[in-house]
Amino acid sequence: MRITFSWRLVKLLAVSAVLVLSAQVLVSRVTFSKHRPKPSPLPDEEYRVLSPETYKYILNQPAVCKDRSPFLVFMVPVAPPEAAAREAIRKTWGAPAQDTLTLFYVGLPEGGQVSNIQEKLEEESRKHADIIQMNFVDSYKNLTIKTMMMMNWLATHCPNASYTMKVDADIFVNVFYLIRRLSSSPQQGYITGSVISDGKPRRDSNSKWQITEELYPEDSFPPYVSGAGYVFSTDLAARISWASRFVRMIPLEDVYVGLCLNVLGVRPVYSRSLLTLRNLFEIQNLKYDRCTFAKLVLVNGFNPSQLLHAWQDFSQGHTSCYILQH
Repeated sequence: MRITFSWRLVKLLAVSAVLVLSAQVLVSRVTFSKHRPKPSPLPDEEYRVLSPETYKYILNQPAVCKDRSPFLVFMVPVAPPEAAAREAIRKTWGAPAQDTLTLFYVGLPEGGQVSNIQEKLEEESRKHADIIQMNFVDSYKNLTIKTMMMMNWLATHCPNASYTMKVDADIFVNVFYLIRRLSSSPQQGYITGSVISDGKPRRDSNSKWQITEELYPEDSFPPYVSGAGYVFSTDLAARISWASRFVRMIPLEDVYVGLCLNVLGVRPVYSRSLLTLRNLFEIQNLKYDRCTFAKLVLVNGFNPSQLLHAWQDFSQGHTSCYILQH
């Protein structure tokens, strides 16, 4: 009797979660669209820095979605020298699977030993066929370029994927829990993660995240999702690419995506547990604990050896932690 009641409660809570999420997305769209400014196209010389026509592919995987429509694509922006991070992801949450596809997105090596790094990257690409590279310099200030080129790649080469996760290389992803949540998530106009709704530009010239008034005169940002990792329905890739024609580039890639969403009238949705209201995209560093991580989508701050070590335990025992979890 108790078991039957528990499962009925689980089903009721699951249905409630779907209804609440759908209502939240619908209300957000309606409310957000009322305050959306009418966009004006950028001058050609300003848009050129973000235009896909400006850059060329050095390494590409154009046919990877030709004969399949992945449920979830992991797009991992990563620096060319970070081979250990890529290998750790291939052996953990980004391992080849029927429902998922993992791709690494890089620019040109920055700094010294460029030719050596490039040679190793091309050898790695021949072995794994999961690296996409374009000819912009891979640097922090160019992360917005990298993100917009990823969006264009998705729209061009993998538009039929259901969902995409843009996720950094130092992240632990609970792919099992994420897929379960996405199976009942909206399939269009949907983006979720750790939402920052009170972001403001930093004017301090000593700040890594400085944005001058000339570049961005407003005193606040529209809601955006933390760039550590966020998930969106893949239809948004083409729409965000289109919106970039109206949004002046700033070097904060996650804020920039939020500015594009603002043009589109799409509001990001906070990803929370229904029962505890906890943020499921944990952008703070946490010490590994199997059952704590089983209730989260991602956790920040893992080097390759830490990721490999944690995953060995998590992949073998995480199912024992899924009790009344949504």
